[in-house]
Amino acid sequence: MTIDENLLVLLLALLLDRIAGDPQWLWSRVPHPVVMFGAAISYADQQLNPSSLTGSQRRMNGVAAILALLLLSIAAGFVFDRFFALFGLAGLVLEAGLVAIFLAQKSLADHVAAVATALRGEGLAGGRNAVSRIVGRDPETLDEPAVCRAAIESLAENFSDGVVAPALCYAIFGLPGLLAYKMLNTADSMIGHRSEKYIDFGWAAARLDDIVNWPAARLSILLIAAGACIRRGMSPCREAIRVAMRDGGLHRSPNSGRPEAAMAGALNVQLAGPRIYGGVVVTEPMINNPGRDVATAADIEDGVSVFYASCMVLTGLIFGLFLCFL
Repeated sequence: MTIDENLLVLLLALLLDRIAGDPQWLWSRVPHPVVMFGAAISYADQQLNPSSLTGSQRRMNGVAAILALLLLSIAAGFVFDRFFALFGLAGLVLEAGLVAIFLAQKSLADHVAAVATALRGEGLAGGRNAVSRIVGRDPETLDEPAVCRAAIESLAENFSDGVVAPALCYAIFGLPGLLAYKMLNTADSMIGHRSEKYIDFGWAAARLDDIVNWPAARLSILLIAAGACIRRGMSPCREAIRVAMRDGGLHRSPNSGRPEAAMAGALNVQLAGPRIYGGVVVTEPMINNPGRDVATAADIEDGVSVFYASCMVLTGLIFGLFLCFL
């Protein structure tokens, strides 16, 4: 597929995902591709990560596992690419539908907006329940401002690795790159954390994910700033960039802190700070410490507005590139 066809497919996929999101009627009948990726990762975990192995053996097995999974996903991408090529223009539409499945514009915004809706309609209990669907921290430890911060952080982080990164991977490497990225990102979420079981086996997946997401996290700063400019004006735009440059490195992740800091600046709220995962307190500095220390449901809604504007800017950039390559 030529570069202009790649960009056209990506443009169609972004528009389709923005309008339709994840069709639940479909995924209630057939397994989502990410679910199949998860099953493959779980199988590798069961076979190659027994507790009887030493740490170094687990690490080597983890390297072999992620390389095998990536090769499998790349091969699948080539097969789908060749298959869609048989159908001409109709194949481009089919490929756009597949690419849209791996983007997360509408579904992410819907899940985050649901937290604000639950807080307004059901109070703190409803907000905790809604935010538990999108974050891993213990919801019962969260007061209302913490629920709001968690939702905004999830929105910003997943803008980078759920929208910008897969779009970049597809634009540059086509379907093989997109499927490999989603396999890697799924592996990082499943086995890339620092628990006793996965600190060695998931080491390679976590490090590769950090490397692959590096460009998208930095591009996300500019996109969030542009979205803030459209929805909130020039001052929030400048603050998004300034806070991202100052505080983006405070996060334990080399990437997640960049879009989170940009969103914190755009909304003038504090994000991150100490929080609890699985009963363990994770102590981190506050991002945008000079910002407001009480986030509200209105901040979540403002964040979703900035997010959608940022997605619009990304789509506009893809359209501009498509015109350049015509």
